[in-house]
Amino acid sequence: MAQTAIKATIVGAGLVGSTIAYTMVAQGVASEIVLVDVDNDRAEGEAMDIEHGSPFFKESLIHAGDYQTSADSDIVIITAGTNQRPGETRMDLIGRNAAIVTGVAKQVKQVSPKAVVLVVSNPVDVMTRVVQEVTGFPAERVIGSGTNLDSARLRYLLSKKFGIDSRNIHAYVLGEHGDSEFVAWSNVNIAGMNINEASDAFGGLMGDYDYINLANDTRNAAYEIINRKKATYYGIAASAGRIAEAILRDEKSIMPLSVKLTGQYGLKDVYLSLPAVIGQHGIVKIIAPYISEEEEGKLHYSAKLLTEAYDSLHSAK
Repeated sequence: MAQTAIKATIVGAGLVGSTIAYTMVAQGVASEIVLVDVDNDRAEGEAMDIEHGSPFFKESLIHAGDYQTSADSDIVIITAGTNQRPGETRMDLIGRNAAIVTGVAKQVKQVSPKAVVLVVSNPVDVMTRVVQEVTGFPAERVIGSGTNLDSARLRYLLSKKFGIDSRNIHAYVLGEHGDSEFVAWSNVNIAGMNINEASDAFGGLMGDYDYINLANDTRNAAYEIINRKKATYYGIAASAGRIAEAILRDEKSIMPLSVKLTGQYGLKDVYLSLPAVIGQHGIVKIIAPYISEEEEGKLHYSAKLLTEAYDSLHSAK
């Protein structure tokens, strides 16, 4: 894919979608980026603003368009939907966003039947399952941004505690991208050491409260940002841009993404976050790493909540 023209479409030109577009232009991963939004003037304005900065990067064509303009995209990134308001959880968005995402998915199915679809709209695990069901695309080509950003937040917090580069910390937040997510402490790896060994080695001693506080700070980060500035978009744009880059460059990178389970930990059909290998055709392999019995229980609890949330969409019809 890297040797041919690459076309990307971003559906939703709000704060998240436009910041993802800017990120992708800066990365130089696509030769053409189409911004699709019900507010075409907004999409045109965002495209113009980003385009005027393109001479400072590897040149790519970015413009507003409709679904026909976006036809035959290699990747479609769905950000359309309403944002969290202060005091709301991601699950509170489910009713408002399901209809929007369903409409988008129907259009994508018609115009870009071979695309990899990356869903960012919240609640992302449920919305990703909706997109996969509506499009009928193979599950490996419908991916949610999942806990990729949550895991980055965790690595950032650990890097501050231990005084080391976050890129040298391997740590995952798994399950729902939301209130039932959990830190897989049992497989945190820093220079070949587990979290307890790293704690001794780097002098950032981990007590019981540290585990609790780090997990809570990771889980509640979006709420803290929304309470202060009403929306989050830089972090999620960096995350989605990185996922898109790994797909379009066929990197075979491993990231914690919302994927459709096929029996991992005894779970099927539900979308939630596990580490996955991604390349130009989407998910190459879902990884089921060792997690403790307690953590597996938390994963099952996430799966239960997400299944109930998805089922509620059908029972409400």
